[in-house]
Amino acid sequence: MPRVGVLALQGDVREHEAALRSLGVEVTPVRTPSQLDEVDALVLPGGESTAIAHLLVSSGLREAIGDRLEEGLPLFGTCAGLILVSREVLDGRVDQWSFEALDVSVRRNGYGRQIASFETQLQVEGVGEVHGVFIRAPKIEKVDDDVEVLASHDHGDGAHPVLVRQNNVWGCSFHPELTSDTRVQRLFVESI
Repeated sequence: MPRVGVLALQGDVREHEAALRSLGVEVTPVRTPSQLDEVDALVLPGGESTAIAHLLVSSGLREAIGDRLEEGLPLFGTCAGLILVSREVLDGRVDQWSFEALDVSVRRNGYGRQIASFETQLQVEGVGEVHGVFIRAPKIEKVDDDVEVLASHDHGDGAHPVLVRQNNVWGCSFHPELTSDTRVQRLFVESI
């Protein structure tokens, strides 16, 4: 089994760690570049994308993760993590940056603010039906041709991708770590 790191600066760290451990994966919390060196893959959890981005810079992890991504590091970004790996962030702050590792355009809080959070059933390719928890979720507005769409959702304005991957980088608008169903995480782990 690969050793998977979970960025442990802010957000749904414990939930991701528990889901991965339930799959028999060795999990390492990543707070420093040296801890990043110990892992075969990385999860960027949900949380607040601008806060996580600031902490990535102050911890020295922004450059370290960027270098590892260029080397092919498998990475799974959920919610805020999706924002941090997207090529384009719509409605972001002026100083907002991303790793630009996934050729998608996302809109921060694209499904609405906290009060508009929702849960729904989703059809995930290779898995079947899963429960999706959307909390201030980013909406994927555009995907390039080389991005594989694994699940979509129509929230009344047409279908939008909610789970995508491009090579080793995965992005997810919802929070699979907030349910007891670990099949989405298993898909990622099996791809490492």
